[in-house]
Amino acid sequence: LFFNKLYFIPFCTCESEMHRRKMEKNISVMTMIFKESSPGHRSRCEEDDIIVATDSRSQQILHYQKTQGLKKLQFPMNIFHSGSNEFEIRHDLLDCHISICSPQVAELFTDNFDYQTRNDFVRGILVNEEILGNQIHMHVTKDGYGARVSNLLMYDAVSSDLVRRWVYPLTPEANFTDQEGRGCTYSRHNVYRGPGVTLGHGSQMEENVLIGSGTSIGANCCISNSVIGNNCTIGDKVILDHAYIWNDVHISSNVTISQTVVCDRAEVKEGVTLNKQCVLAFNVVIGPNVSLPGGTVISMHHPEEEEEDDDEFLSDDAEVGQTKDKKGKQKMFNPAEVGAEGKGYVWKASSLDDTEDEELTQCLWVVLEYPFQQQGSLITASQYVALLVPLLKIWSPVFKNYVKRAQDQLDCLSAFEEHFLEQENHWAAMVKVLKEMYDLEILEEEMILRWFSLEPSTNQSRKLRKNQGVSQRGSHLTLRISFNYWRRFSFLTLVLSSNYQIHFTLWVNLTPGIFASRK
Repeated sequence: LFFNKLYFIPFCTCESEMHRRKMEKNISVMTMIFKESSPGHRSRCEEDDIIVATDSRSQQILHYQKTQGLKKLQFPMNIFHSGSNEFEIRHDLLDCHISICSPQVAELFTDNFDYQTRNDFVRGILVNEEILGNQIHMHVTKDGYGARVSNLLMYDAVSSDLVRRWVYPLTPEANFTDQEGRGCTYSRHNVYRGPGVTLGHGSQMEENVLIGSGTSIGANCCISNSVIGNNCTIGDKVILDHAYIWNDVHISSNVTISQTVVCDRAEVKEGVTLNKQCVLAFNVVIGPNVSLPGGTVISMHHPEEEEEDDDEFLSDDAEVGQTKDKKGKQKMFNPAEVGAEGKGYVWKASSLDDTEDEELTQCLWVVLEYPFQQQGSLITASQYVALLVPLLKIWSPVFKNYVKRAQDQLDCLSAFEEHFLEQENHWAAMVKVLKEMYDLEILEEEMILRWFSLEPSTNQSRKLRKNQGVSQRGSHLTLRISFNYWRRFSFLTLVLSSNYQIHFTLWVNLTPGIFASRK
């Protein structure tokens, strides 16, 4: 099954709400589509897990935040001064990544070159709402289906929903194209068979199985919760469980595949075991008699090659065969990894992350060392900040390209700490540098506080954190909610009275004392 987004959502109600806002002259540049989905549901991706604060009456979005890697949630106090008498904080929403945009969105992306993603756009609109007057609204649907495939877990979740008919009337037996022979027959236990499928003696298709046209399956095979593409050949005594086999794949006998994706024209030889979360890219050959550990990714491209496109290593236009290093020498396949007759290179999941972390650290060190190279090590902390701040503004687009996740921010802060540990005379400058990184929207306050609360690894590091300049906290009022307790409920209504006292109305039982304010 090939798709990036899958949705079947009626937009009639959404259109009427947009018309009403237009009549009320609300400056709404975009309407984001959400679907109600309880926390922990299999269709909710951890990377896209969000919390949203909205105006109860107008459905204007006041705050939008991703929660991945966060133990505490933080809400800006300006939502209490937004003019709304009642607003909602919701954690029961699935972001369908569908947005209905006004023509003004294209202009805003053009005028603001630092908007690289939709998240950048949403954050920019919400932060500058009081200045520019632009607003973002949301529409929550209880019917229909919507999801975005952003990783293997979501690929499995959405594929399973489609095969299990949770996306009706979008079902596998419906021909989504004009091509003949692309349909399939449907039988009980959600088993789908395309035209020309042959099934050997003793083979069982237990449940939630889709087999494409022209595929041949040998004898005594057991297939469950799997999708098999067109023109595949599967040998005898093969076990497939939560496997996604694409087109023109050859699988020999006595093979076990579990929770794995096998791309076009790959070959799995006899006696191979593919454990959970493995990926075989295009044209890869594995075996015979090899057991791949869980999470192994194998491609015909060597991981040391510099790729212009992150997805190029899965490209079906890639040249098949061994690659060469910079000196023109052949890079040999490792039989211990792919088998005696195997073809492919093992990609370690952490290799790309390690490379990006190293590049980020190098960029930070170049920028942080620049004032010393220009003026020498005898400059004061104030002079250091005066030279560094303009440089941070220039380099901020580069840092934003690397610092995207919560872990990236912690790595960035660790690099800051490592640098300043060697510059004890300039510790007072560190808090000003962190504040500038926060103002440039490179670091979030939550991540800075999280880094500060980590146990110091050395006495020098402990001394740095006790420094008055670093330990000083902001004076603004902040509402903090423990994320561990937040998981106990999914819907919360806050009513702001005229004397700015906060009243909480909970829809699910809540442990007292989880809310705290700090001045």
